[in-house]
Amino acid sequence: MLTDAEARRKRKMAEISQVLSTTPVDVAALRRMAISEGGLLNDEIRRQVWPRLLNVSVENIPEQLGERNCSQSVSKLLSVCSRCLTDAGMPDEQREGLQEELTDIILRVLVKNPQLHYYQGYHDIVVTFLLVLGERLATALVEKLSTHHLRDFMDPTMDNTKHILNYLMPIIERVNPEVYDFMQQAEVGTIFALSWLITWFGHVLSDFRHVVRLYDFFLACHPLMPIYFAAVIVLHREEEVLDCECDMAMMHHLLSRIPEDLPYETLISRAGDLFVQFPPSELARERNQLTAVSTFKDFELASTQQRPDTVLRQRRKEQQQQRALEAQRGTVAVVQPTARRFMRLAVMGLTVALGAAALAVVNSALEWAPKLDLLFP
Repeated sequence: MLTDAEARRKRKMAEISQVLSTTPVDVAALRRMAISEGGLLNDEIRRQVWPRLLNVSVENIPEQLGERNCSQSVSKLLSVCSRCLTDAGMPDEQREGLQEELTDIILRVLVKNPQLHYYQGYHDIVVTFLLVLGERLATALVEKLSTHHLRDFMDPTMDNTKHILNYLMPIIERVNPEVYDFMQQAEVGTIFALSWLITWFGHVLSDFRHVVRLYDFFLACHPLMPIYFAAVIVLHREEEVLDCECDMAMMHHLLSRIPEDLPYETLISRAGDLFVQFPPSELARERNQLTAVSTFKDFELASTQQRPDTVLRQRRKEQQQQRALEAQRGTVAVVQPTARRFMRLAVMGLTVALGAAALAVVNSALEWAPKLDLLFP
């Protein structure tokens, strides 16, 4: 007899299979599956769903990939890729083959898109796609990701990356002013979260299952979702932060090391809640910075119903409807921690001063950010 968890998993696999078998495929439904508990469950499903989440047509990917351009300087890249796969504990034979494929993918993307610049940590994202998808499919998806979600990280300078990091503290401030004040007093800044952001946590998590679970979530959501997830990690560690010595070095040491036992599903749900409550468009609008040009404009999906923020809003609406139904039936609804947080956030409202986000105008955020009239109809 199946356990409850096994039954839910089997049911979800059937639901995903049904969505994939329809024409046209309901991308919004796939986003819901990727966000909801357990994500996309296995790599076989990810190979079918990830391209759709990135709006990549598998049929248009060439069977034979072009040779890498050997005129590129590859010695440093080979060293980085080799170290990346060595850290993964792979056998020599497998590692050497993957190292070559990893290097080829990166070089193909950079040669085809000369406006992009390699950054330390890029290979951590690419290797995840390679391990899940294989070289052919990974090449196409990494190129789309590099020209959209990761575009700001691939500038010649780190200016836009710093702007994105500047969203972190305002989110923390709105949820837990005490933690925010303590971190400000310690002058810890946000550099502890840099590797989290630019590798989508691929560099700092030891369990590959957690990495791909987060990639399910990030691919289904707004490109700034990793910074919201970074915020919920800090908020989850409230007691540790407040018990830490109020010193920059001590605080940085604490925060830069992610615990092994994080409740990922709870944190994913909370990050989605905070995104809906404090959208990046609202953070930017508080400074009247509305003229930034989005690099995501050509990546918007054809239907508003397929936008990642729409899926998150619908999820919130369904949760609220379920609680209302339970109240009408006279049942005693158990208020989950995320629900209590949402109620507290609603009371706080959206009028808190912007604080550290004064400079956080991200070129790639505003076009994708949900409009307020859609968020709060």
